[in-house]
Amino acid sequence: MDTTPLRDAYRSLLDAAATVADTAPDAVPPSGEWNADQILAHVTIVNATTIAAIAAVAAGANPTYDNRIAQDNWTIDRAIALAGGNAGLRDRARLQGEALCALAGPMLSESELDTPVPTLLVSNNTLLVDQPVPLRDLITGLAENELPGHAAQLLALLPERVGV
Repeated sequence: MDTTPLRDAYRSLLDAAATVADTAPDAVPPSGEWNADQILAHVTIVNATTIAAIAAVAAGANPTYDNRIAQDNWTIDRAIALAGGNAGLRDRARLQGEALCALAGPMLSESELDTPVPTLLVSNNTLLVDQPVPLRDLITGLAENELPGHAAQLLALLPERVGV
């Protein structure tokens, strides 16, 4: 599997996170939205969930993918505390991205990438997916949707004059 798009998506996300940390570290999001640390914590939990699914497939176990824990406020706050804040979250996301690229690239066979994974995806209390999804689609979904969406969410925290 070509992991170039995934690497690029992580680079863009981490660049956005660094820009926000350097320019608007105390940016307050609109009501009901996450701040930079919460966005990054969510991403690190999604990363860990994806790594677990890949590891299960590689081990011949029955994988599942459920992103609800990555939206739980207590879990997000715990991830922030465990990582030590923004810098630790960015480092964790970078290392997880490297691990995902290493695992998804040369390690998995085409057959493993095609493994259907029972998947439950929820966003803003809306059910998006409740069916088996090929492992490769979970990985490409990170690169095409999840990471770019959160990079945009981070950049939206910047004051208007900085984003121009």
